[in-house]
Amino acid sequence: QLHLVQSGGGWVQPGGSLRLSCSTAGFTLANVAIAWLRQVPGKEREGISCMSTNNETIRYDESVKGRFAISRDNARNTMYLQMNNLKPEDTGIYYCAAEKPFYGDTFCHQTDTYEYWGQGTQVTVSS
Repeated sequence: QLHLVQSGGGWVQPGGSLRLSCSTAGFTLANVAIAWLRQVPGKEREGISCMSTNNETIRYDESVKGRFAISRDNARNTMYLQMNNLKPEDTGIYYCAAEKPFYGDTFCHQTDTYEYWGQGTQVTVSS
């Protein structure tokens, strides 16, 4: 079964940092576009960042721009989300996602329609 395996997350105080990791199971990370999405309490799951297959296109939601960074290590088949200056409103369940480049190697999106998913990991930001 093709999927992603997440690690990282947990509790952090406001202003702190966390790094989420996500490894592939059954497919090669270099061949897919990737994304991170989150579901905060009371809201639907939303995309916060994506990266195209060839890494040329990177997008961030305005709420995390300048604080979060998406990256990948294709040799390790692992993708990352570095989260800095975390705020209480960043609290939620974070998901990694990936899909084959149906729309080309330079395209990525932040909608809730990805092909492969991680299991989700809780991030809590509070004092």
